[in-house]
Amino acid sequence: MPEASPFHFRKMNGLGNDFVVFDARKRSLAMDEAKARAIADRKTGIGCDQLIVLEPSPRADVTMRIWNNEGGEVESCGNATRCIADILFDEKKATRATIDTKGGFLVAEKGGDRLVTVDMGLPRFDWQDIPLSEKFHDTRYIDLHVGPVDAPLIDRPSVVNVGNPHCIFWVKDLDVVDLARVGPMLEHHPLFPKRANITLARIDARDHVVIKVWERGAGLTKACGTAACAVMAAGFRLKRLDAKATITLPGGDLFMGVREADGHVIMTGPVAYEFEGDLPPHLAV
Repeated sequence: MPEASPFHFRKMNGLGNDFVVFDARKRSLAMDEAKARAIADRKTGIGCDQLIVLEPSPRADVTMRIWNNEGGEVESCGNATRCIADILFDEKKATRATIDTKGGFLVAEKGGDRLVTVDMGLPRFDWQDIPLSEKFHDTRYIDLHVGPVDAPLIDRPSVVNVGNPHCIFWVKDLDVVDLARVGPMLEHHPLFPKRANITLARIDARDHVVIKVWERGAGLTKACGTAACAVMAAGFRLKRLDAKATITLPGGDLFMGVREADGHVIMTGPVAYEFEGDLPPHLAV
């Protein structure tokens, strides 16, 4: 029997948050943690923050599955959603696309040249929906801190689920802690049974926030779209942000909003195509 041809991939990014994208709508692809880690490895693989697999969907234009670079499958990725939407715009010669994910059903619209706007849905604030391992009546601020109890370095974060769980510490100084050191500890804290994305957020104005993110299963990345959504949702809920704000990440800006009619979080940001190719034999899937 002749060997199957190698699987084709595209390399894309949203604000530097980069992805290896496979189209498995016509040819199935069996992905697992070991394969995802090997492909995502920046020294011996293709290298990426997340690996994306496109599959058929009975209710949307496509199903998007997401693996972080540590190999675990996750529910949502805002920057990847924009990238996949842009692929669909080109395929369909359309300005609207629907994407099904484990984190929810998403609708994207063309926002300009390589700009995509995504309705990321309704944020969830109930402790069971985030989820947390113990009951909190008010998730605007929860009892969690880093540092001495009587003088914590960071404390009382907001928590929210925007397709995946997020924990946001509101700070005046983004360097108040070494996020590369405390991020893994907080990601795996017993309060978060499904782990959590950890964000430091500095509000500079009612329409501008600067953030740094430790992304669950991926580490420090140049951008995290769902973290920007989480900051927008939590900041608006706290009445510290207006209904529209710019969220600045290390990789650049995302333009965020909360639609007051229904509370949905709306994200607009860029996409970029890097290169494409075929998987080499040692990474065959």
